[in-house]
Amino acid sequence: MKITIFTSNQFRHINLINSLSKISTECYAIIEGKTVFPGKVKDFFSNSKLMHNYFDCVTKAEKKFFQGNKFINSLVKSKFIKQGDLNFLKKNEIKESLNSDLFIVFGSSYIKGWLANYLIKKKAINIHMGLSPYYRGSSCNFWAIYDKRPELVGATIHYLSKGLDSGAILYHCLPDLNCKNVYEYTMSSVLCAHKSLFQMIKSKQIFKVKSIQQKKELEVSYTVNRDFRDSILRNFNKHKLYLLPKKKIIKEKLNNLNLKDPFKF
Repeated sequence: MKITIFTSNQFRHINLINSLSKISTECYAIIEGKTVFPGKVKDFFSNSKLMHNYFDCVTKAEKKFFQGNKFINSLVKSKFIKQGDLNFLKKNEIKESLNSDLFIVFGSSYIKGWLANYLIKKKAINIHMGLSPYYRGSSCNFWAIYDKRPELVGATIHYLSKGLDSGAILYHCLPDLNCKNVYEYTMSSVLCAHKSLFQMIKSKQIFKVKSIQQKKELEVSYTVNRDFRDSILRNFNKHKLYLLPKKKIIKEKLNNLNLKDPFKF
């Protein structure tokens, strides 16, 4: 099976590439490079002490789960581009990677134009870090915690669509309820998504899952990068929202959600 992945360059993205390369006859990765020092270097988010401290905690959690993935498997055919260049690519520049049996999107920039049309036609699968349709957009798991809704932390495996995180849902993934802090709690849902997708692709069950359409009326929040700012982090720290409530409470609330075939960590 040939697999093509549109992704980014952090440990968690490299983990997905290396994982799926083990169950593919050929693996292609289109990788958008962005800073690995958020908070220190101005990128999507400001370079401030608050941002640096927050993302330092995120990076520590990421390393705990994905530290072993510093480099991409040498068998993977990789193309590196700058974040934001994806939609300027022409077909002939990535022609070989467009002949795959399965296309996965995880952490790429918003895909538009001919590439979006092509991937949608090919039923590309997107890994959205957040539980759609409840939370859509960027930093969704942070916002679920900020809103005191830890039961809405997780990942959604769904078909790519022109609307952001709005494609038909294949299934949901849930985090580890035994994590020590909120950073590990949200990051564990990334690992759950990776493990489940590996399992579903290897068994070929991914091609048999019946998807369901998202219900717009269930949406709680739709956020973009500019919503995530210093004043929000200041409020986050002030109210100590990094403390997780008891597992029993989260489990009870999960039972009332309309989740699709959820994988648990």
